[in-house]
Amino acid sequence: MLSKITVQNVALIESLELDFCSTLNILSGETGAGKSILVDCLLLLLGGKYDKSILRFGCTSGFVEGFFEDDKKIAEVLDEYGFEKDESLIVSRKFFDTGKNEIRVNGKLSTTLMLQKMMGKLVDIYGQNEYQSLAQKTEHLRILNYFLRTELADKSKKMRESYMDIMSINRELRKVGDAKERAQNIDILQFQLKEIRKANVYGGEEDELLERRKLISSGEKIASSLNQAIANLSEGESSSQEGIDSAISAVKGISALMTRFNALYERLNSVSIELSDIIDTMHSELDDLEFDPKEFEKIEQRLDVIRTLKRKYGGFSEMKAFEKKSAELLDTMENGAFLFEKLQKDKTKKLTECIALATEISAIRKKGAKKLQELIKTELADLGMAGADFVVEFGENPSKDDFEKHLTSDGFDRPEFYFSANKGQPVKPLVKIISGGELSRFMLALKTVSSKSDDIPTMIFDEIDTGISGKIGQEVAKKLSIIASNHQVLCVTHLPQIAAMADNHYFIEKKVKNDQTITTVRKLDLLSEIEEISRLSGAKDISAQATENAKQMKNWSNEFKKTLT
Repeated sequence: MLSKITVQNVALIESLELDFCSTLNILSGETGAGKSILVDCLLLLLGGKYDKSILRFGCTSGFVEGFFEDDKKIAEVLDEYGFEKDESLIVSRKFFDTGKNEIRVNGKLSTTLMLQKMMGKLVDIYGQNEYQSLAQKTEHLRILNYFLRTELADKSKKMRESYMDIMSINRELRKVGDAKERAQNIDILQFQLKEIRKANVYGGEEDELLERRKLISSGEKIASSLNQAIANLSEGESSSQEGIDSAISAVKGISALMTRFNALYERLNSVSIELSDIIDTMHSELDDLEFDPKEFEKIEQRLDVIRTLKRKYGGFSEMKAFEKKSAELLDTMENGAFLFEKLQKDKTKKLTECIALATEISAIRKKGAKKLQELIKTELADLGMAGADFVVEFGENPSKDDFEKHLTSDGFDRPEFYFSANKGQPVKPLVKIISGGELSRFMLALKTVSSKSDDIPTMIFDEIDTGISGKIGQEVAKKLSIIASNHQVLCVTHLPQIAAMADNHYFIEKKVKNDQTITTVRKLDLLSEIEEISRLSGAKDISAQATENAKQMKNWSNEFKKTLT
């Protein structure tokens, strides 16, 4: 459960820290006091998108932290997502005026997506967007699957695996293609492989050819320079070689006199040897400059071949990879008729398995849908909609020939919720006719039904009281209390009936501090709670009986909660 939340610099909130109980926590306050701000803070803890517009004016950074504890589910979730097992969980988000934000889970950095997945197993939040999701037909299958998650678990897993197998077979069939397409592809692959193999390019060949071409094109200049250098170093009385040899003879006579003169003699000998080697090397380079007149043309032709291959297939490594892949594909294509027939047989067999499996899943759903219908109608009756009717429509099962067109990883069902709010009126698609007040009650009925087997520890309700009042508000309060007997519940409300059911009640209000408007939240004691219930009823300062009525409402709520223990 969410034990504590800490908030700094979010909208009108400067700083606050709230401790929640494990049952029903109610948050109320005047319109505009900041109830939605607190919900936004909770959403950030669940992986909601950060928008820098929520940062308190004049601040460069803000912070939200939630401390979750006392639930074995926490250890399971931490272990599942690669965190060290622990019985408590700290989620923190620090955000900045630049639009950036930092997420940490038990001190370790996390991504928004990972946070969403983790918290989705620990907290359910029901606000305006969640209620509106009921107005999307695609959500109806998800809701039904969740209600039947235990009964469907094994078969749904097999269905997903079979569906992926069929998708894989279809991909292979597209690769192989039909006979005409296959023949065309074989011709193309054969041509490409022949072109690559005939060229027989090796790694580094292009660089070698470019170097050789450069040598040939500069041959005359190179030869002239080398001949001049050789002449200066070794030809005539004034050559470098002649001068060094004379110097060696001159120093040789004094080399035995002192160590340093001997060192000079040795160094001159080394220079003579190095110079001789340089001259030999230049002669060798000159010999290499004897080119075949047609060699330059041959190099250009070879470079053209390599450039053509590069344009088509990429550099040497890319070309070799293409050659290997194409050879494998060609082998597949050349055996295509056999492979195509085998894949078709595999697909027919897998489709037959899927039809049987999807039919079994559909039967479970239809049976479960009838149970869900009755449970929902019972809950709706408690919520003042005794004449309401609710039906899950499935339509006709697809024929064997059309099965694949209707196939998904969930099978072939496309259930849709049909609804009628009034006795004697025909049911119609819920997405078209349900009103705001009916929608919130329908969602509450749905959660009351599922909460008995739901293992999500914390549920947050925002706007659950939309469009309801009076006696129905009292029934909604009872449903929330029933849910809170098995789950931690946080509920933002403006109804006194719901507020009276609180185990912990928090009051959200705006104040002016140092010429700045701030939102504060305080936990109410019993006297303050009675006062707030009176205010929510609209009778405070109008009727002398308002406080007494609030007390009676609170006493009635306490008596009801005793019946749940």
